[in-house]
Amino acid sequence: MTYTLKLYVPDGSSTAERAAAERRFRLALEASLGDAALVVPVHAAVQRLQALHGEQPDPEALTLDERTVLELWQQAESAALEAVWGPHRHLDEGGYQIVPDA
Repeated sequence: MTYTLKLYVPDGSSTAERAAAERRFRLALEASLGDAALVVPVHAAVQRLQALHGEQPDPEALTLDERTVLELWQQAESAALEAVWGPHRHLDEGGYQIVPDA
């Protein structure tokens, strides 16, 4: 399943810089998950978990499968964010949005 990635980067970034950052984010996310086809379903599963258990679910309140999916996403997300902003990123540096393509 394909998806559209929108990366929120600081104002003043050129179109080329934004495209390069989105490419780095996408490559790191997909590599960490193991396949581009896993991005949408894993992201959707994590969104469902967060809707049920809050933004930062308590791992102890999750089933083993839920915890595995959450941890897999968190590792992939960390790798993608680090690919864009480096290992010492700050929370105010930007975010992202993933939307499944129709």
